Amino acid sequence: MDERTPWQWLRRPLPLLRRLAVESSGRFRTARTWQVTTGSAAVGLAVAAVAVTAAGPWDSSGQRTAERHLAASREAGGGADHAGGAPGERAPGAAPSAPAVLAGLHAPARGGPGGKALADVLDPVLKDRALGPERAAVVVDVATGKRLYGKRADDALTPASTTKIATAVAALSAAGPDHRLTTSTVLQPDSREVVLVGGGDPTLTAREEGRYVEGYASLRELADDTARALRKRGKDPKDPKDRKDPVRLSYDDTRYTGPSRHPIGPNENITPVSALMADEGRLDDSTSGPAPRTEDPAGDAARKFADLLRARGVDVRADIGPAKASPRAARLARTSSPALSVLVERMLTHSDNDIAEALARETARASGEPLSFAGGSRAIRDRLEKLDLPLAGAEFADGSGLDREDRLTAELLAALLARAADRDHPELRSAVTGLPVAGFTGTLVNRYPQGSPGTGLVRAKTGTLTGVNTLAGTVVTADGRLLAFAFMTTGTTDPSGAQAALDAMASAAAACGCSA
Repeated sequence: MDERTPWQWLRRPLPLLRRLAVESSGRFRTARTWQVTTGSAAVGLAVAAVAVTAAGPWDSSGQRTAERHLAASREAGGGADHAGGAPGERAPGAAPSAPAVLAGLHAPARGGPGGKALADVLDPVLKDRALGPERAAVVVDVATGKRLYGKRADDALTPASTTKIATAVAALSAAGPDHRLTTSTVLQPDSREVVLVGGGDPTLTAREEGRYVEGYASLRELADDTARALRKRGKDPKDPKDRKDPVRLSYDDTRYTGPSRHPIGPNENITPVSALMADEGRLDDSTSGPAPRTEDPAGDAARKFADLLRARGVDVRADIGPAKASPRAARLARTSSPALSVLVERMLTHSDNDIAEALARETARASGEPLSFAGGSRAIRDRLEKLDLPLAGAEFADGSGLDREDRLTAELLAALLARAADRDHPELRSAVTGLPVAGFTGTLVNRYPQGSPGTGLVRAKTGTLTGVNTLAGTVVTADGRLLAFAFMTTGTTDPSGAQAALDAMASAAAACGCSA
């Protein structure tokens, strides 16, 4: 199939001035939520996107392997607004702002978007033969919550990585956007045993420099503080007496329960789930996308930490093994992750499976469930039920969407996004701000052809397994309305064609002058 075909019917005059003259209703209930769209709109109006050129085999996480490697290598950091952290906190760079577009969004609107206008532009693409036999689509006006378009909206289909939207909303609701994951060291009572205690932070880094080092929990800084604390306690590596009795290092990864291996088995898209790991257990210098993974994330992190302690003059015994930190253990040092909202944004931008499973377990912890696959699944459902979201037919088998037993409806995905954009739920905002920007960031960096109406105006989470293609996100229309959408299909045999058709649907909404 010619990948240009889905776009041909969309090509009509869309002058730049029309894009700038976007309007918004004065009664728009979610006026503040325009802040989550302005960065992507500015990018889309400033430069053109790169055409889809990636090729190669499809991996189980939902993207062609070559595409994800290219995205990881060239994508600019962020794509989300990381402002508003704690005073003095080092945080990833923010996306560009768009004052001109923001001003336009506050102009009087001609009226609310009409469903018939949307149907006129979406129906032709939904009939594309590249889409599988099971297709579902929903579009919601975020301002009013009104469904503008729906096809098989209540069918529960395999969502793939769009499951992460549900995980994000549940975790933010349960633990709060300011929650942090802490890795610590303690000294066992009446001993010289130091225990490295995992706090469930997969973004803990042992790296000295590079992306996702500044602002993240550092194993190096933890080693600095631990060595300093040991010296203050009289266990000075320069003291001859202390040198005769070296420190023993153990590690505690007991925060999580249940199986550590994801049901898909060994895979370059996810490390065995552990409460203690460094750099997501990656065995190369990557920070996103598929990579070789360690089979012993906790042990590897502890061995790296031992080397860091030795480099700081601490004599550490060679026998490093698991242990349970005593309730009476004395704290030596600690290091904390960025706020949960930042972790959510990173997870969504890069479709990060390790962060997703960690957030599912944090949801379980806040909900009184076991910190396991099963406990996380129950907790996610419970939190979404408390938010009064439509859960009929939904099944949560994991937090990442790698499990084919997951089932979500298009109605639920759109409702999750609309709720996250609602000004009454600011705690959920990063579930929208973290969505990849079409043509520019994360898993959408290589999608959306040059000149596509959706470039920079669509923010969406991708999801792809063999035979499964999904896209769910938000889009600013030509009339300046914020819409939430979810497009799902299963049984596809032409993954590139299906992906192009879903992108075409989102672009159709962006180009639509859909005011009633």
